[in-house]
Amino acid sequence: MSTYKESIDKIKPEFDKAFKFLESEIAKLHTGRASPALVENITVDAFGSKFALKQLGAILSPQSNQIVIQPWDVSYIGAIEKAISLSGLGYSAVVDKDIIRLNLPLLTEEYRQAVAKSFNEKAEQTRRTIRHWRESAWNEIQQSQKDKKISEDDKFRGKDELQKLVDDYTEKIKSLIEKKKKELI
Repeated sequence: MSTYKESIDKIKPEFDKAFKFLESEIAKLHTGRASPALVENITVDAFGSKFALKQLGAILSPQSNQIVIQPWDVSYIGAIEKAISLSGLGYSAVVDKDIIRLNLPLLTEEYRQAVAKSFNEKAEQTRRTIRHWRESAWNEIQQSQKDKKISEDDKFRGKDELQKLVDDYTEKIKSLIEKKKKELI
């Protein structure tokens, strides 16, 4: 006999994936402090292959508005510089002997508002994904009750537990967005 818990346990990993994706997407946005996450996944064409920047060198942020990339091999410098300029992030790379420096612009009020709006959009996409999975689990629970695999009481317990899980993730999303918005100030 299946239980409502099985349906809920089946969607929990999907909720986790959606939240982790939101975290990674938000980490890519410049919020005032330089972070290797802003550039580490830029795709670099080197020696006929594509690599994530983090695979080609060390990425550091020694100052709040600067990122330093130290390639493992100096022959990567040209390819890395080109990838950064083509990335669309708006950072200009300065080659200084065997390292690349990126000086990040100071945040304008207009940029802060755009980033805050982007945070909200990404959060809403994540909430939409979570609602989709909730609906899927709820339909499965209702079908189990119709097929007499679970009782009506279990159906409503499942609905309550499912809603509690959704509320927990909604709160995690809200906390993450609030924390990131504070970094913009």
